Amino acid sequence: MVNRNIKEMKILIGASSSKIFHLNEFAKELINLGIETKVVFDADFSDGFPSRKIKYWIKPKNGFKKLVKEFKPDIILIDRQRHFGLDAIKEKIPLIIHLRGDYWKEMKTARETIYKSFPKKIALNAWKKIGNHCFKNAEIIVPICNHLNKITKQKIPNKKTFVMHQGIDPSKWYNVKGMKLEHPCVGLLQGAVIWDKTKELLILENVLKKLPNVKFYWVGDGPFRKEIIIKLKKYKNFEWLGPLEYPNKVREYLSEIDIYALISGLDMSPLTLLEAQLMKKPVIATNVGGIPELLVDKKTGFLIEKGNSEELIKKIEEILNDPKKIEEMGIQGRKFVEENFSWKIITQKFIDNLKIILGK
Repeated sequence: MVNRNIKEMKILIGASSSKIFHLNEFAKELINLGIETKVVFDADFSDGFPSRKIKYWIKPKNGFKKLVKEFKPDIILIDRQRHFGLDAIKEKIPLIIHLRGDYWKEMKTARETIYKSFPKKIALNAWKKIGNHCFKNAEIIVPICNHLNKITKQKIPNKKTFVMHQGIDPSKWYNVKGMKLEHPCVGLLQGAVIWDKTKELLILENVLKKLPNVKFYWVGDGPFRKEIIIKLKKYKNFEWLGPLEYPNKVREYLSEIDIYALISGLDMSPLTLLEAQLMKKPVIATNVGGIPELLVDKKTGFLIEKGNSEELIKKIEEILNDPKKIEEMGIQGRKFVEENFSWKIITQKFIDNLKIILGK
């Protein structure tokens, strides 16, 4: 790592399209602390096989050298293992990886599900090779929760790590009018991209049967959407709303629901759990991965065990039958997120940890 004081360093962030919004918020806080920071969409500057843009396979689109020549970063941070990371390594610029998920389990699951065909296996093998090279040559790996940090240390021993939870700007989460839903209702807001995560939604079959007067809304999409909808659409108290524009429509949705539920089989630091608590909604979430780090059980919401539909039913009824509990959990939930996960707090922790590793 470069021999300079942190405040004198320049940080370049190569972001994926789905996370660039949040990394721009992170960058604003770094700039507020006096650290020159630039965020770019990684594929705009570095791409190649097995990118979906075949024209870049032979002659890769690579404005990376021009970017680093002009900005002169001391550190490059990435949120996914792609060509941007490879180019940072080639240019011998210290690389930090913000690891958002269990990469190793997700790769295994992908191989067993949506990447079974021969062409997709070739692509997956290429992504794996790139990922392994990035991990091997990164200066620091920054997992998104303590649970993932333990996994990372097992998979890549002797690599420097520290945790950086997902940050959020509390001021952007406030009640607004616009969406009309049936009440009482439970709102689900989660994707259907990884089967190990998504299949837990199937426990809702029993819940929908036993709570016919409670409406369940699901916002989200992905390659496994059909597997869920085909099972749940026969129930009148279930409705799929598709994906919603972020953050405005998501804010409307969270304003309207009575309870937020995260029914997931695998998760590390789901942002929606923080958003729902900032919106003063009681939350119910599966006790897996890093989820227990993002709520206070029995205070801001409830943790339920994986596969336990009866426990989910019990907690929904407990909340809906006690309006005072809804109000109190909402107040405590917002306070908990503000005090632990605001970008100001997360960014300062990031800098403090970086100082420890750099000895500055």
